[in-house]
Amino acid sequence: MKTNHYHIVAVLIALTLILVLGSCVMAPPPFDEQKWHAIVEGQDAAALYAANRKGGVFFNPWNPMKEKAFGRVLRWGFTKKAAYTQEEKTFLPAVRPDLPRRIASLEGRDYIAWIGHASFLMRIDGTFWLTDPMLSKRALLPARRTPPALDMAFLAGITDPVNVVISHNHYDHLDKATIQALPGHARVFVPLGLGNLVREFHDGQVREMDWWERLDVGGGIVLTCLPAQHWSRRIGQGFNTTLWASYLLESGDVSVYYAGDSGYFAGYREIGRRFPGIDYALMPLTAYHPRWFMHYTHMNAEESIRAFQDLGAGVFIPTQWGAFHLGDNPPGFPVLDLRRTLERLGLDPDPYLVMEIGEVALLSGQTEPATAK
Repeated sequence: MKTNHYHIVAVLIALTLILVLGSCVMAPPPFDEQKWHAIVEGQDAAALYAANRKGGVFFNPWNPMKEKAFGRVLRWGFTKKAAYTQEEKTFLPAVRPDLPRRIASLEGRDYIAWIGHASFLMRIDGTFWLTDPMLSKRALLPARRTPPALDMAFLAGITDPVNVVISHNHYDHLDKATIQALPGHARVFVPLGLGNLVREFHDGQVREMDWWERLDVGGGIVLTCLPAQHWSRRIGQGFNTTLWASYLLESGDVSVYYAGDSGYFAGYREIGRRFPGIDYALMPLTAYHPRWFMHYTHMNAEESIRAFQDLGAGVFIPTQWGAFHLGDNPPGFPVLDLRRTLERLGLDPDPYLVMEIGEVALLSGQTEPATAK
């Protein structure tokens, strides 16, 4: 097994070299945005409830994805890249220091704090929640461009109840070292098929969930596992042998939707219909260039806005930007693109909360006390 792992790592390194050294050779293949959106608009909501596993392999029943063939990956590596301005290349989120001190001074208030990438720390009705905690310097190969707002020691020192939701098994969302740093009492919720791997990293409770499954997790909070349009693969785990998901947290006072990693699909309309009045939507805004290669699994800025509108949620918080360079577009580009798209569409920017790393948003809507600044 180790030999196989080393072989896979060698292939990944070779791919990285190809992507770096072999660009600017071929013109990108055409991509029809209107045709793609017509496919999404024509998706049947009933398929969102259909069986999502066949022969040990998970799939999106409303629009099954073909395995990303090695040839397509090579073509991406040898395709001419889009040009970006100096601002687009260098823009990154600001980092606010001393997050542990500031949240300790909040005197029991509930909040959302951005740790970086897809990792958020939330306090809801006295319970901590973590989304896809990833504090390591690398996501297998890509290195962080910005530091996380918390460190492993902070996670290990949490004594209050803490729950973790994992969206899927990709390395920028499921990080071995960070999971190992969790306190033993942490409860971890994962999509189907991912439990055994996470149990190798964490001795505490690990609970697998399927799409549309609802759990009363105590303290007046209900956790619902929901569909996403993505895929899974990891060293030691084959293509789509574990599920991917989004999640909804509902308490008596607030609801938070964590979209995980996803392309644009009919599920957002259905989730909005089933769960009206979502307060906060943590929406992916990550590597979406080139569109011909990324459109199925990652939303561009306009699609993320559409998904937010489909959900009917109150506040949009972008995730997965500003930490890792995972596609052609620079890691800070999506937020610049979001702002331009909002202006182009004539939309009110107020519901779109672009957080800084280490920033805290109080769920009560109150201003942070002076001691938390």
